[in-house]
Amino acid sequence: MENSKERLYHDVERLTGIEPARNYLNLEALEEAVRYIKGELEKLDCEVQEQPFKVDNKTYKNMVALFKGKSSAERIVVGAHYDVCGDQPGADDNASGVAGLLETARLLHQHKPPLQYDIELVAYCLEEPPFFASEDMGSAVHARKLHEQKVKVRAMICYEMIGYFSDEPHSQKFPDPELARHYPHTGNFIVVVGKTGQEAYTQQVRDLMRQHTDIDVQSVNLPASFGLVGLSDHRNYWKYDINAIMINDSSFLRNPHYHQPSDTIDTLDFDKMAAVVAGVYGALIRL
Repeated sequence: MENSKERLYHDVERLTGIEPARNYLNLEALEEAVRYIKGELEKLDCEVQEQPFKVDNKTYKNMVALFKGKSSAERIVVGAHYDVCGDQPGADDNASGVAGLLETARLLHQHKPPLQYDIELVAYCLEEPPFFASEDMGSAVHARKLHEQKVKVRAMICYEMIGYFSDEPHSQKFPDPELARHYPHTGNFIVVVGKTGQEAYTQQVRDLMRQHTDIDVQSVNLPASFGLVGLSDHRNYWKYDINAIMINDSSFLRNPHYHQPSDTIDTLDFDKMAAVVAGVYGALIRL
């Protein structure tokens, strides 16, 4: 029986092996990623469907899986984007996040915890430029559809870059000196990132994760206007007053391979990735 670490590795290996790169220009590569994600989800006890949407007369797809809870009155969304920026394999950004998403689905299937709420897992397209921060982001499409359907979303968790860690001293960089005073300077922790006003939810996720993993889990809340806090798909749920946070290894503040051809599978730490997913799963079923 494979363990989480092996399954995560297989997911990242499969996604980063797609050629040409799975960016918005390469529709066949994106479709191959969708087929893989869909195939993995269809092995599990959940409802699976594609969510197609059109941008510039081209069809892109989100991939959605729904695990039903005791009450369908509320839903928790977990998401990650599968597209990449430019011509690069995107191991950390964001095959690692998609692997985390798929592994979360497998753990829900495997352990069949009693769920209080529906859990919807979504693999998004078009997170990266030139669509970032636009209404064409796959997560913007998804969030808008939920709002139109009057689905009550209890919370949202975004997996965004969860695979790069370093035990080297001073491997963690900071955008300003004030933050540097409050966080470790060795880049071997994971961060729960939320905007100002979400402190209670951000800290709840952090504390629940800490109970279910041995990796160091930190949290930070910053104003939405502080660019780094909204650098992924969770941003599109804020406009609907949904508590939405990002699980992140701090991206370019730690990983020198960000948006580079060197963002390859051999730079990732799969033991720590598995620990991150264990923490998120433990938090998710208790939110």
